[in-house]
Amino acid sequence: MAIWTIVNVEHWHHGRAMPRAVLPPPMGQPLLPDVPNWSWHEYGMRVGFWRFVELLDRHGVTPTLAINGSVCREYPRIAEAARDRDWEFMGHGFIQGPMHRVEDQDAAIADTIAAIKSVTGRAPRGWESPGLTETESTLDRLRAAGIEYVADWVLDDQPTYLRTAHGPMISVPYTVEINDVVISAVQLHDSEELFRRGVAQFEQLYRESADSARVMAISVHPYLTGVPHRIGAMERLYQHIRQFDDVAFMTGESIADWFRGQQEPGF
Repeated sequence: MAIWTIVNVEHWHHGRAMPRAVLPPPMGQPLLPDVPNWSWHEYGMRVGFWRFVELLDRHGVTPTLAINGSVCREYPRIAEAARDRDWEFMGHGFIQGPMHRVEDQDAAIADTIAAIKSVTGRAPRGWESPGLTETESTLDRLRAAGIEYVADWVLDDQPTYLRTAHGPMISVPYTVEINDVVISAVQLHDSEELFRRGVAQFEQLYRESADSARVMAISVHPYLTGVPHRIGAMERLYQHIRQFDDVAFMTGESIADWFRGQQEPGF
């Protein structure tokens, strides 16, 4: 069984509407700059991210960093810390915003790849679209740019191949269930839900993995799980998983490589 940890770091431009909000605007009238909601996210980049670093270092886990390309410029300490720990970098758009609102997808993809390469020395092999958004041409554009796997298609507990105009693309199982955006920002569960739901998800997949391999993704954001009252739930989840044998902590690219070695595309 593979555990895939994804740490999402995003650039929320202060001059644009925020991708999500924790505090509704007074009298329903949104303002720019949106100081409280921008600051909420900024706390994650200034403080919450470093709690992830400490936690993952303690557990010896190498995650995948889903990173907006512009983070490499706007938050260089984050990109450098991940690089120095040999985290995998996965493209996550250039600035946080849905792909169908991007005027030039090819340019955004190329700029993201170039930004990551400027930090790590190599192009990313994986891609997670902001908000998991795609247009009908996104997969074709990503594959043409050299991307080998995507995390947008949350349709299985195992990798699978997707057909593109430029050859097969691997879908590595991402998650909208063990994902703190859904748990904390959308469904508004209490601070322990990541632990409760994560344990239930893990134990079911662990039983199933005795017959056939399974992937469990855990997706977190610094401004959500990186806050003081939630980080402990993530700590306890990893402590629980560590008690079990036959569990491998893997990156997205290592899962894609394993899958490619097991199965050829059927098209």
